[in-house]
Amino acid sequence: MSRPGAADRVAVLHAALVLSITGLCARPLAAQVAGCAATAASLTPKAWVVPKTQPAQAPNVAAPRVVADIALGGPANRFDYQSVDAATGRLYISHMNAGRLIVFDLDSSRVVRDVSGVDRATGVRAVPDHHMIYVSAAGRREVVAIDDRSLGVVARIGGIRFPDGIAYAPAEHKVFVSDESGDADVVIDARTNRKLSTIALGGEAGNTHYDSVSHCILVAVQTRNQLVAIDPATERIVARYDLAGSDHPHGFALDEPGRLAFVTGEGNARLQVWDLRTMRLVSTHPVGGDPDVLAWDAAWRRLYVASESGVVSIFQVEDSGVRFVGEIRARHAHTVSVDPRTHRIYLPLENVAGRPVLRVMAP
Repeated sequence: MSRPGAADRVAVLHAALVLSITGLCARPLAAQVAGCAATAASLTPKAWVVPKTQPAQAPNVAAPRVVADIALGGPANRFDYQSVDAATGRLYISHMNAGRLIVFDLDSSRVVRDVSGVDRATGVRAVPDHHMIYVSAAGRREVVAIDDRSLGVVARIGGIRFPDGIAYAPAEHKVFVSDESGDADVVIDARTNRKLSTIALGGEAGNTHYDSVSHCILVAVQTRNQLVAIDPATERIVARYDLAGSDHPHGFALDEPGRLAFVTGEGNARLQVWDLRTMRLVSTHPVGGDPDVLAWDAAWRRLYVASESGVVSIFQVEDSGVRFVGEIRARHAHTVSVDPRTHRIYLPLENVAGRPVLRVMAP
């Protein structure tokens, strides 16, 4: 695959500027919040003002083009979550049924290493603050901490029934892990890599995310059709929000500055858009059957919803609302990630002509 050209480099600089401005707007407010700013009717601090930044102009392309299919090692079987570390230009991919973490260099488009010993790898989260990569090894009922410099395993945190999605709360230096079948979120101290607590959710845990504006950890409780807010400081649930019309919400993504939550229902193949200022439903959209992983391109305000059915639905978020702009179809395309610098799309596909590949696409 060729290296990014001049147009890509301009896009990288523009995306970096937008992300930098957004970060400057969000961090001072988050620093003022003593705890999770969740109320019964809102997940947004009263003082919050949406940053007046000019979003990058996203191309109106219905079908992204394939740039390359890059051969991956290991058997032709299932992948799961991915995590992009934009600062180092790395993509971390859970090769679930191979029990490996694939470390991929986004700039050179090559595999750096396959890290073994992460049986049935599901969730993955890069935490550059501590030079750590956290991987949910569901086959071992543990989370594995990997040093991002040596790529060696430095800790194993056990006692988790089915670890899945992972989030990180930076102010508290805590990692939050969805324990799907354990009906809980598990808290890990990123400074010591020791388990701090287990937070009972009252239902199966879907994905887990950190919201820097509300300073809350959010968890989809899929068997209760709820979104739950956890205060990362106290490690306690502070609010529950019923997701009326959702059926088994598992995956979700956040537009943090724009105060939107994108939640997908596995049971009814619907994307719901929720306003985090009022916790009211904004709109509902059909997606591919059995939606799984979502990816959010913050600079372009573009959302990708990957489904077990092999459909990746693409939506553009505008001031007027959320608009469907196209889709990608590929067998087993249930996991997706986006490089925020180049806007390229990454789809690990378990079996293309008998081998696993990483499909790279450009809008």
